[in-house]
Amino acid sequence: MEEIIVAPLIIFMLIVAPIWLILHYRSKRQISQGLSEEEYTQLSELAELADKMSDRIKTLEAILDAESPDWRNKV
Repeated sequence: MEEIIVAPLIIFMLIVAPIWLILHYRSKRQISQGLSEEEYTQLSELAELADKMSDRIKTLEAILDAESPDWRNKV
């Protein structure tokens, strides 16, 4: 009975556990490194696009307010 438990336990400790630990600490290291240069560039571009879009929305709302003051109530 004890032999049934020992064999899978040995296989787990020799094969699965080391691979599991290596992958775990590799992912922890990647998370702690923060954003890569490419990710930072993409984030900056997206922030710039969001600012431009916000300006456009404000402009469109100002135009609509001038041409049709009750447009907000119609929505």
